[in-house]
Amino acid sequence: MAEMYIRVAEEENEEPMEIPSEDDGTVLLSTVSAQFPGACGLRYRSPISQCMRGVRLVEGVLHAPENGWGNLVYVVNYPKGWKMDEIDASSAKIKRGDQKTSDLIVLGLPWKTTEQDLKDYFSTFGEVIMVQVKRDVKTGNSKGFGFVRFAEWETQNKVIAQRHMIDGRWCDCKLPNSKQGPDEPMRSRKVFVGRCTEDMTADDLRQFFLQYGEVTDVFIPKPFRAFAFVTFADDQVASSLCGEDLIIKGVSVHISNAEPKHNNSRQMLERAGRFGNGFGGQDHQISTSLKLIFKKPALGRIWLKLPAF
Repeated sequence: MAEMYIRVAEEENEEPMEIPSEDDGTVLLSTVSAQFPGACGLRYRSPISQCMRGVRLVEGVLHAPENGWGNLVYVVNYPKGWKMDEIDASSAKIKRGDQKTSDLIVLGLPWKTTEQDLKDYFSTFGEVIMVQVKRDVKTGNSKGFGFVRFAEWETQNKVIAQRHMIDGRWCDCKLPNSKQGPDEPMRSRKVFVGRCTEDMTADDLRQFFLQYGEVTDVFIPKPFRAFAFVTFADDQVASSLCGEDLIIKGVSVHISNAEPKHNNSRQMLERAGRFGNGFGGQDHQISTSLKLIFKKPALGRIWLKLPAF
């Protein structure tokens, strides 16, 4: 039996493509979707009523109209909410109409990475419509992070789901935290680094966090309290690291939001205690009744009243 083809097009006014049918005269939906990704059915214009009619679909099999497939041109159906957007002049690709792509922040870029390098790498996943490497205004040097935007939502999801080796360094690609409204405070550029060890110096921390973005300050309290503060030039880098557990010099440290200056010292001390700040181990924990008693504030003295263990 000679193989039969039906004519299928994405739109009525477009040049059709011939799709092969099965031996019994039916057409598999998978055959259609192989040429038109996302297709969920076919329709055609009735020569009699001039209305569009749907082709019967049963368990992934498309059945010919009563008078056979004939010489009609069948138009592809897509799920509701999908639309066709022309991505470039040569071809049209399916894009989710109800899902918008976003600018993704790329953290940990090597200093040598250029915007062309970034575009060449991410173009292997799908069409890139924007790339940017953030640079210092004065020096023009890379800040160690950038942004990328894709044409398709599915490509964006694929990129977010994995780590990326760019110019010999592992990088993370994430959705930046949403911008805060006008009534909300400015996001902090400072992060709290808990569970630090005494052999971690300020330079160690600076060199480690430089892979995520420009570091403007590192503060380790003295005497040692098992925590530190790291300040970045960009608040998006700081916010993207919050909640992460990172390995520095073989030790797992926890990154969280730095407390605003107006928060009281009790919260900071309790927080430091949770990460092992030297006030006590598993057998001895500071009571939540810890109180700060300030005496002679003019001299800057702070006395701590601690419960007996």
